[in-house]
Amino acid sequence: MGKGGNSKSSAPATNATAASSRGLGPGEVWREDEGKSFKVQKSYVSKSALASIAKRTDLPAKITMAEAAKHNKRDDLWVIVDGKCYDVTRYVEHHPGGWLPMVNLGGKDATDAFANYHPARVYKNMLPQYYIGDVVDYRETEFQKGHRAIRQRLLAEGMFETRMSYYYKLTAWFAALLAGAVYCTLACTSFAAHMAGAVLLGAFWQQMAGVGHDIGHNGVTHVWKTDNTIGLLVGNFLTGIGMGWWKRSHNVHHVVCNSIENDPDIQHMPIFAVSPEIFGRFFSSYHQHWVETDAAARFLVSYQHWLFYPIMAFARFNLYAQAWLLLLSDEYVHNKKWEMVASAGFIAWLSSLVAYIPVGPWGNWERVLYLLVSHNVAGLLHVQICLSHFAMETYHGVPYKGEEDEWFRMQLATTLNIDCPAWLDWFHIGLQFQIEHHLWPRLPRHNLRYASKLVQEFCKEQGVNYHMPKWIDAQFDLVAHMKETAMKARDLKRGDAGFYESPIWEGLNAQG
Repeated sequence: MGKGGNSKSSAPATNATAASSRGLGPGEVWREDEGKSFKVQKSYVSKSALASIAKRTDLPAKITMAEAAKHNKRDDLWVIVDGKCYDVTRYVEHHPGGWLPMVNLGGKDATDAFANYHPARVYKNMLPQYYIGDVVDYRETEFQKGHRAIRQRLLAEGMFETRMSYYYKLTAWFAALLAGAVYCTLACTSFAAHMAGAVLLGAFWQQMAGVGHDIGHNGVTHVWKTDNTIGLLVGNFLTGIGMGWWKRSHNVHHVVCNSIENDPDIQHMPIFAVSPEIFGRFFSSYHQHWVETDAAARFLVSYQHWLFYPIMAFARFNLYAQAWLLLLSDEYVHNKKWEMVASAGFIAWLSSLVAYIPVGPWGNWERVLYLLVSHNVAGLLHVQICLSHFAMETYHGVPYKGEEDEWFRMQLATTLNIDCPAWLDWFHIGLQFQIEHHLWPRLPRHNLRYASKLVQEFCKEQGVNYHMPKWIDAQFDLVAHMKETAMKARDLKRGDAGFYESPIWEGLNAQG
């Protein structure tokens, strides 16, 4: 992965390694549970798993990386964690994060992804029962030891523990925004005051999205049930964003960030194409259908650099639709009934707010404009999200094939940060440190700036590109990147398969 950089042969960050190993005994590591750091065994053995291995006749005498790679299907799924192989096939359909992240990691080294999404108790109480043997040719590279030492250091220093006073202050800020919005909307009679209320409501939604994001990663209380319950309030009820939909989509995005075929966050055809490699035809593993560059897509993508900001202004309506489509589907969603109730509650309170606006001469048109302005302001969130990945590297398939696309390199290649002063952190709602967030999703937002310094230091040692432009520069880069892809879309020709193809697509498929 080019933007991930080519590493030097230097040793891993010695400061992080020394700090992370302090106080650890033989075979011990730091892990996190409910935000607290604990020294625990690196791995555990299950007697029942050992007994099961003795009875199975389908297991090879020795498990290699190549053998594990064959088991990457929903009905035949192995994963590798810390050099040990686990057959998790029977657990796939019960996974709280959905089956897609597991399949995307099937047959791969899932060590880093697993560590960043699961508390310590899962290593002890759940994972061992699926153990089927050690991977005989598993190798942890010096580079991996280096970046894993940073996570160990953060754990040793208690950086995964949430400072709740931070969220109490945010709650007061959110309450002020919402109260201001309601006051301007209902207690005032002027058109200007109503539009001010719409702006405040849009700002409330944009700011609340940061907490919804934190909650979705269990990064606030770190207690799964508690964060899920709060998520129904801050996500479904107050902002209309379905937490079940968000988690299903976002977990996949983190695991296969910027994968053409697998990351739903860059699959926006027929409107946007973040890379010419999207042109042609591919199967979306998330949406479970083929994506084609047809005539409509070619036309729209050709003007995407002009359409980007106008579409972002209305993108929130799409999120409402996506949430309801999932809730009304047959797909498993945790707390589906409660999500439906909370989402219906959002529709009820927003409809009531708009219906009771004391409108002037414009009548109902003022109400329509109120909805548009509030959603346009909230559209800032969508711009912030797209900045993080749209102009970065994309790739085909699933990463984790070797050292060049392992966890750390993949996240650095596909993600950027925004260079901003600390006093503007409130505005960026944590999205200014997307690199660190993608590396350690459960790390509390208020500790990302500190983690950023450690990552930059490691990247400098290892010769890995750490992309952190200014906010305005990132905007220009994004538009320029989208324009470049748009110009290539205009050069597409109609292929034999009935969709537009490019030389890149033909080359990848040995055509032409």
